[in-house]
Amino acid sequence: MNTFALSKHTGAGSPDVAGFFDPRTFSIQYVVSDPATKQCAIIDPVLDFDEKSGATATHHADELLAYINKEGLSVAWILDTHPHADHFSAAHYLKQQTGAPTAIGQQVTKVQALWKEIYHWPEMTTDGRQWDTLFSEGDTFNIGELDARVLYSPGHTLASITYVIGDTAFVHDTLFQPDFGTARADFPGGDAKVLWHSIQQILALPADTRLFTGHDYMPDDREPQWESTVAEQRERNPHIADMSETDYIALRHQRDSELPMPKLILHALQVNARGGRLPEPEANGKRYLKIPLDALEGAAWD
Repeated sequence: MNTFALSKHTGAGSPDVAGFFDPRTFSIQYVVSDPATKQCAIIDPVLDFDEKSGATATHHADELLAYINKEGLSVAWILDTHPHADHFSAAHYLKQQTGAPTAIGQQVTKVQALWKEIYHWPEMTTDGRQWDTLFSEGDTFNIGELDARVLYSPGHTLASITYVIGDTAFVHDTLFQPDFGTARADFPGGDAKVLWHSIQQILALPADTRLFTGHDYMPDDREPQWESTVAEQRERNPHIADMSETDYIALRHQRDSELPMPKLILHALQVNARGGRLPEPEANGKRYLKIPLDALEGAAWD
């Protein structure tokens, strides 16, 4: 199985993008680097977790660090696009290893408040202090000489953002590959109508913008893929091409009603809403996850 690909820069101000596919969670981690200065950003890193044994590990995050070391890169940012529901974030671990600042969208505070109630976790802070930077729509930053900006892309979650870096955009779970479709909108705080407008904002980028998605589910048993362009999405994505807003919302509602929740959603949100921090050890030195029962009413069963 192809689990690594490098998309080379296309000219001045364009990044190299290394994608790392995790078959356990169908997730893609990215190292986005400036060829001129060798500075890089890590996007959506995965902390390994086995729900059967409760084991945690840093294999995938360490793979990123090994690549960064091999290529002689320095880490300027550790970025999450949103609080993930299907894997743990390795942002906190990578900050410990590199000293680089962490960031996510400012609306993560709304996600924290929502899940604080779901977990009945009164001591949880919900002001986003678990990250070094909270980005808002239109904010800009740099990775070496690369210009980057932030699009607020809600709908899949309340806090989803897109990172536009040179001629690339990291669209998290808003768009999948053109042969698969778009993100679900039935998580707590999700909204299909809002998601449609977030998709249109992304599709308004230049046609040759390289788009990198957060997951790939390999329809028809093809090899994993995670890169497309705005033009390809407009032309080939069945949830976009010749689709009206009304039709899209109806399609999304129908599909979402049939989808079971991600198997790790209740595990992952209590870690990812805290910037990738695992629960603190209890008196016996062990860490424990808290799983609320019957918290996501109406979710389809496998």
